[in-house]
Amino acid sequence: MLIREYKESDLAEMIKIWNGIVEEGNAFPYEDTLDESGGADFFRSQSHCGVAIEEDAVVGLYTLHPNNVGRCGHICNASYVVSTEWRGRHIGEQLVKDSLSNAKRLGFKIMQFNAVIESNLHARHLYERLGFIQLGTIQGGFRMKDGHYENICPYYREL
Repeated sequence: MLIREYKESDLAEMIKIWNGIVEEGNAFPYEDTLDESGGADFFRSQSHCGVAIEEDAVVGLYTLHPNNVGRCGHICNASYVVSTEWRGRHIGEQLVKDSLSNAKRLGFKIMQFNAVIESNLHARHLYERLGFIQLGTIQGGFRMKDGHYENICPYYREL
């Protein structure tokens, strides 16, 4: 598997994978899917976007951007998504590792995840294994697609 910076030619596959997780409604806070124009603008606006390539196709991706501005602009945030067909193959772990490397390269000092759903045990175990520290639990911080609320666990890691 190759992880590299995205290219314009990757956008259609990236948007499809991104929209898939948005439509699942159980991991990302976004509710609106991306169209071709909005997707291109969204990915272009990030500090960095990495894609996982397998069999000449995008199978996963991440976005990396500041978590805040000004005096907190040294803290970044990232989002990860792996195509449904490719989950369970440790692609997410490779995406997280690549994002940590690129965040440091870009001058960020801390990576923070604002809304890791408490029941997303695979992601939480991965983040903890990679040195992230849970900051606490926010009761009812995430509204699932079906309307019920679940707890979120913010995480951070120094780079």
